[in-house]
Amino acid sequence: MKPRIVVVGSSNTDMVIKIPRLPKPGETILGGNFSMAAGGKGANQAVAAARAGGNVTLIARVGDDMFGKQAKEGFERDRINTEHVTADSQSPTGVALIFVDERGENCIAVASGANAALSPSEIANAKETIASAGSLLLQLEVPLATVEAAARLAAEAGIQAILNPAPARPLDDNLLRLISIITPNETEVELLTGVRVSDDHSAAEASGVLLAKGIPTVIITLGSRGAYIAERTRRERLPAFDVRPVDATAAGDVFNGALAVAFAEKANLHDAVQFAQAAAAISVTRIGAQPSIPFRTEIEEFLGRT
Repeated sequence: MKPRIVVVGSSNTDMVIKIPRLPKPGETILGGNFSMAAGGKGANQAVAAARAGGNVTLIARVGDDMFGKQAKEGFERDRINTEHVTADSQSPTGVALIFVDERGENCIAVASGANAALSPSEIANAKETIASAGSLLLQLEVPLATVEAAARLAAEAGIQAILNPAPARPLDDNLLRLISIITPNETEVELLTGVRVSDDHSAAEASGVLLAKGIPTVIITLGSRGAYIAERTRRERLPAFDVRPVDATAAGDVFNGALAVAFAEKANLHDAVQFAQAAAAISVTRIGAQPSIPFRTEIEEFLGRT
């Protein structure tokens, strides 16, 4: 039976321009290739979890517009339960404008649209769904009050809550105490802890700050350097897989979606992170957010070759 994953988060339409290098302020760069794809951290993570083998329900809000309809059609193709995806007649579907350079690095600007209207009452309406999950997956492109409401329901039901604290923003300790697993990158962990992560020693220091706040498991994603994992009795860096990246868009989302599935399947920390790293490694070799997300068979084949 597939593990049940509930994702609370954003849904956007990504408009991507591939260019030789990222522009400086005030600079225009010509010659880019344009593409459009479904995105948004919540939606990306839901698709990643579904393709990695999860039985996924997404709690989100889209606009009652063309982009919102396209998003829901995409979720249904990936067999994601959209019972709790609301069409908002007052706000448009969120949009992300993304520049990607020839090295695969990106910069992103987001107009939140309907994502900003996802409310705690919608979380309350999904109480039974959350309580029956194997993992709850959260990010920060929807209101913090909504994120906290979902985390609180999970804590009350004894469900592990995974927080990907992105985009980076300060977080209250009351929210962090509700989280089972946190997955910041270097920028996000510095904002949360005040520790700049540049090596394993500083990663251990930053992890210690988060563990002291009551989070049982810390996973700091380090891009090409892998991931630093920390629990009360364990600290270790797992190296990344060696691939040639073409687009890092949504790599973190793919990591988190696959991670949620692995944990819901009761994988240990090391194996869960390796499974998530493999999924992310595949995604960076492809263009786009959701189009880059691998399926379970691809992840297993990749792991079998390494």
